[in-house]
Amino acid sequence: MIVRWGLDGIGELLDEFGIGRALLMTSERFAHLHLPVAGRFTECRPHVPLDVVSKATRASSGVDGLLAVGGGSVIDTGKAVSAATALPLVAVPTTYAGAEWTPFYGMRDEVRRLKTGGSGATAVAVLYEPELTLGLPRGESVGTALNALTHCAEALYAGPCDDASRGAALIATWLEPVVAEPRDLEARTALLEGAMHAGRALAERGLFLAHAMAQALGGRYGVSHGAMNALCLAPALRFNEEAVPEAVAALAAALETEDAAGEVERLAALGAFGRLRDFGVPESELADVAAETAARPGARANPRPASPGDVEILLRSVW
Repeated sequence: MIVRWGLDGIGELLDEFGIGRALLMTSERFAHLHLPVAGRFTECRPHVPLDVVSKATRASSGVDGLLAVGGGSVIDTGKAVSAATALPLVAVPTTYAGAEWTPFYGMRDEVRRLKTGGSGATAVAVLYEPELTLGLPRGESVGTALNALTHCAEALYAGPCDDASRGAALIATWLEPVVAEPRDLEARTALLEGAMHAGRALAERGLFLAHAMAQALGGRYGVSHGAMNALCLAPALRFNEEAVPEAVAALAAALETEDAAGEVERLAALGAFGRLRDFGVPESELADVAAETAARPGARANPRPASPGDVEILLRSVW
């Protein structure tokens, strides 16, 4: 993956890949950003609804590349279109979600209330511009940073990982300064660097139980993926510590604490993330969510087997 910093280099980056007619894929927030593109699709929405992907794919007719500027849902929309069209994708992430690092993407079937997805995107480069994160609200800042921290934590399950440890340390150090002063460019830059390392760790190691829980909740209720990771990581760490104590200890060391799960809860509280019930998740459906979670690939690959009953206990612990 080619990595560059600074939006002023986007034209040169597109030229490197022979992209002369790029389609900008974004949301209304960045719809009017001055960029060297031939067309604009500005209808990207959270959770990547299937109908939006279909519409974006039709909009890509006549272009020779895709430029996705936005958070994880925007970049996943770009990856879905890339997979469908074989067009190269350049990503400019404006949150800390890390979607730019994998060929996989999530989508949401809004009718069936299920999270689905695919693979095969041709993601060729990522460009980071910290100034684009300056207006990110606290909830999205903390939620997507906790999503990145989950990438780091789960990457460590397979053994030592420099990117995971480095990413976790940067996130733990710089998230509070970002919350305290959202327009602190130094803090935003360092947090984005942490997310970059987390994304690299994600690409190398994959996703496990905490992400599976967050995906099942997001698919069913349309709630923020970052917020769900913020709530689900701590119980998943406590569950997995029995199987991978060295990994949890390595995360604790990166976070400069003796209690990794407790520190995760403290960081999540910076975004005012408290309980699943606060997001409208009904207690009566926790068993169904648990069954959906246990069937997901991330849960099946988890270092400690997690039955639907096990997952329900974890969900209830944060309900």
